[in-house]
Amino acid sequence: MGSMEKIHMTPEGFKSLEEELRNLKFVERPAIINAISEAIALGDLSENAEYHYAKERQGFIEGQIKELEFKLSRAEIVDIKKLGGTGVKFGSTVTIFDESSEEEITYKIVGLDEADVKKKLLSIESPLARALIGKDVGDEIKLNTPSGKKHYEIIKIEYI
Repeated sequence: MGSMEKIHMTPEGFKSLEEELRNLKFVERPAIINAISEAIALGDLSENAEYHYAKERQGFIEGQIKELEFKLSRAEIVDIKKLGGTGVKFGSTVTIFDESSEEEITYKIVGLDEADVKKKLLSIESPLARALIGKDVGDEIKLNTPSGKKHYEIIKIEYI
């Protein structure tokens, strides 16, 4: 990724990363600093497992903080309510009919850092999202997947 490349996010995704960063800085970081201080007070650090674990955890937390600050500094919030036009686009919620399973599935198309298939948040970079972008209600999508060809029909598009 280029150092100045924008990272597209929904307003909800941006808020979620902000909350995660706040938690790391004001809850996790102070807690680990306290744990390190307590471990140091116990004396001999060479055989102190709590100290070594706390230092490892501190490194992990600091790495997470840097990564989140980087993402937030390059975030470009895309508000679906302000985008014009029709069809599937970043931030839209799409209900599709999977012809092989005969099920309706609803996904919201979001940025890579927000994606969570269990929560029906589909990354804009996923093959399905890329196939849906620009399509409209009634359009059919054929997609080659590891489990074979899939056929979908777009039933509904919402901009919520």
